[in-house]
Amino acid sequence: MASQTFAERIVEILKNLRTVTPDVEGAVLVDKDGLPIASVLSSGVDDSHVAAMAAAILGIGGRVVEELHKGGLSRVLVQGEEGYILFAGAGKETVLTVLTTERAKLGMIFLDTNRAAKQIAQLMKER
Repeated sequence: MASQTFAERIVEILKNLRTVTPDVEGAVLVDKDGLPIASVLSSGVDDSHVAAMAAAILGIGGRVVEELHKGGLSRVLVQGEEGYILFAGAGKETVLTVLTTERAKLGMIFLDTNRAAKQIAQLMKER
């Protein structure tokens, strides 16, 4: 069996996140310019659109924590009536964006997202 490509390994991590945490509806790995690297999303959700929004919200979040002297930005959580969107750093150059249901247990989402983000960060270093 041939070894996996970088992109295949990232998609595997994203799929695993979705499988391990049933309330995760999808995930996108976004580069610092707001472009999608890999995604596992429900049909009808455009990964390019999600990536662009992730870059915008992280830019604002970064400025907020800097202005208020709260250190570096770790993650941003957006809560909607029908679910959450979590943006978490996955290395220096990428952000993991996770979409969940409204009934998601945030502690588990944070734990599993952090685990996936660390795996992705390690892959990015090895690249």
